[in-house]
Amino acid sequence: MKYTTLPNTTIKVSKICLGTMTWGNQNTEKEGHQQLDYAIDNGVNFIDTAELYPVPATAETQGKTSTILGNWLKTQNRDKLVIASKIAGPGDYTAHIRTTGFCKTAINEAINNELKRLQTDYIDLYQLHWPERQTNFFGVRDYKHNANEKWNDNFNEILNSLNDQVKTGKIRHIGLSNEKAWGTMRYIQEAKQHNLPQPITIQNAYSLLNRTFEGDLAEVSHRENIGLLAYSPLGFGVLSGKYIKGIENDNARLKLFPRFARYSSEQATNATKHYLQLAESNNMSLTQMALAFVNQRPFVTSNIIGATNLNQLKENLSSIDITLSEDVLKQINAIHAAIPNPAP
Repeated sequence: MKYTTLPNTTIKVSKICLGTMTWGNQNTEKEGHQQLDYAIDNGVNFIDTAELYPVPATAETQGKTSTILGNWLKTQNRDKLVIASKIAGPGDYTAHIRTTGFCKTAINEAINNELKRLQTDYIDLYQLHWPERQTNFFGVRDYKHNANEKWNDNFNEILNSLNDQVKTGKIRHIGLSNEKAWGTMRYIQEAKQHNLPQPITIQNAYSLLNRTFEGDLAEVSHRENIGLLAYSPLGFGVLSGKYIKGIENDNARLKLFPRFARYSSEQATNATKHYLQLAESNNMSLTQMALAFVNQRPFVTSNIIGATNLNQLKENLSSIDITLSEDVLKQINAIHAAIPNPAP
């Protein structure tokens, strides 16, 4: 395993982070614990969850993923692990959790409930799962302003509420997720101006099929020292090549939940075919090449992988030992230039 440091901290994290959002839905508790044991045995010390999980989100399963993680975590040396979680953003999708957004009461409730599920006294990295305001995230292209939007600029209020939680020791650091450049800079600006906790990471989608982070956010990442935690680096499994080859298992994500079509457009499928050919011509699986590409990006602090079985997990982790040559990177960029960001 390779390791990096969470920006502006001394916390060492594995370059590959274990994602958990299938546990409690596609995976049983036993399978989740097997993944954890295997990942930890192979050098992973960074684990990401959320109060929303598992996905798809339902009232019946909400919080189950963190409960599964907590039942394992209570038997471990907690101080050797780095645990990240998130408070769900507002919207109809999360009305079964709460409808109060990121107000002080909501943040307090979310953290206390998550600590109980995780059976721990603190969360190392606590993230805002997506913005409260209306903007283009979760695969939406292009920003369209709504002059009638009912939203207050509450960045300072949110940071003060999180700061209270830092002071109590319940969370150590804060991060963003599914955020855009403007929102990221507003949080940074408020933090600097008022001596409040500054977000140290941003968890956004990033893969061969979605390199939109390389726009304004990559510059923000470098200049403001806020690291990317890349999620969906395999695009819901599309970048494993299994759907193109027709070898997906019955419990494959897109087979169970075909509505998650963010990475399955005609353009994305066409790009994936090119990437598959490139990987195989260089004696790699597409999974290995896709993950190695993310691992090597200079703004990536950690790459959040997810698996539904140990064979997938083993292949995912093997990507850390692969360094893509300049020639392969050049060919990846040629495909990207021809079919840019087909799955934003």
